Amino acid sequence: MIIAIPGLLGAEAVAEFRRALDGAEWIDGNATSGHQSALAKRNRQLAEDSPVAQALGGHVLDTLGRSPLFIAAALPLKVYPPLFNRYDAGGDRFDTHVDNAIRIRRGSDFRIRSDLSATLFLSGPDEYDGGELTVEDHLGTHSVKLDAGDMILYPASSLHHVTPVTRGARIASFFWIQSMVRDDGARRTLFDLDSAIQTIAADRGQGDAAIIRLTGVYHNLLRRWADA
Repeated sequence: MIIAIPGLLGAEAVAEFRRALDGAEWIDGNATSGHQSALAKRNRQLAEDSPVAQALGGHVLDTLGRSPLFIAAALPLKVYPPLFNRYDAGGDRFDTHVDNAIRIRRGSDFRIRSDLSATLFLSGPDEYDGGELTVEDHLGTHSVKLDAGDMILYPASSLHHVTPVTRGARIASFFWIQSMVRDDGARRTLFDLDSAIQTIAADRGQGDAAIIRLTGVYHNLLRRWADA
């Protein structure tokens, strides 16, 4: 399941992020790479312990907690502290890879199973050429290049890559989510059911008998499938 979350950050927040990131110290993007990724990756990122990364990452986490669409789509149990990267003109890229199944935060006992990957775009599509996030699934290949402040969620198990940047800079936050429901198909079923319930409830009201029964079905399925 690939889900876009438009406007997660507003224009003012994006501008504040960019001002902070413009003055930050960027390091080799392979600082957090596994062996496979290190062979495919050419970009820069903020160090995990960077004060700028920690402050902005905290802002992202707070914003995610207020996003009904993110919560409905991801059913999050744990979220890896957001990281920040940039791809500059001259061929910065990330060739085809699969994200590590387990992400461990260095110097801590924090670890998650990466069910979902997330990219929060902080550069607008007019600011750079190339840099498309390309995700492969059973329906084909999807090329993603969203507005600044928009976020994309996609299965961490999918093959994906970032095409070379040929103009400007692609700046983003990226992180992983361990869902309460590890199976992507089950999450899709729950998301579709929840979306249908909300649509019908907007017409009939939350107190409608059919809405109450369908809500019960949703929670019973979640109870059956959830790890937490």
